[in-house]
Amino acid sequence: MIDEMDRRLKAWVTAILGDIPVSLAPPGRAQGKSVGLYLMELCDKPPLRGAARSPLQFALRYLVTTWAEDPEEAHRTLGQLLFAAMDNADFEIEKTPVSMEVWLAFGVPPRPSFQLLLPMRKERPERKAPLVRQPLVVNASPVSSLRGVLLGPGDTPLADASVKIPALRLSSRTDSKGRFYFHTVPAELSVQSLEVNVKGRARSVPADQVRVAAGEPWVIHFKSLEE
Repeated sequence: MIDEMDRRLKAWVTAILGDIPVSLAPPGRAQGKSVGLYLMELCDKPPLRGAARSPLQFALRYLVTTWAEDPEEAHRTLGQLLFAAMDNADFEIEKTPVSMEVWLAFGVPPRPSFQLLLPMRKERPERKAPLVRQPLVVNASPVSSLRGVLLGPGDTPLADASVKIPALRLSSRTDSKGRFYFHTVPAELSVQSLEVNVKGRARSVPADQVRVAAGEPWVIHFKSLEE
């Protein structure tokens, strides 16, 4: 299925820019005018609401870059792709800058880019429900939400970090201001800890270390990202 998305994106670029080389490899120094569509990672995608049987789904995050001998031409090409992506209802755009560590790993100088988040979905056939022979009993369970902010050294917001509630198998990602949000959490279940993954390092954050009042946002502060 992922290869189908690769071909779809390459066809999308060709429809906008014409016959231009498109690479799925990591960004590097190319020859002549070209476009890079590098698959950065696979992300969690919450199941759709309202479906009788939720499809299997996740999201693909692609890094979109352009190259040309003339920097102005590379910038013009990138702008064409960005506006075309903004006009496409199937695309979600992430303009958060790629970290310097990523460019160092690629072995190239930082360059203008943006990221595309595309959903991947596989429908599942409906299961036949067994015949109900007894009255249905519904027990309502109250729910609440959980929100917070993730800060690094010097109170710097940590964007695009993964935040999970292991006990509930729920996950979220921080926005550009380091904020995360879980819409629905059982009110009767006390969240004991969160699992935070930032810059490739996973950390468990116990609730008692955050010391947050009931209903208030969690404020998770890392004095160092190397711990």
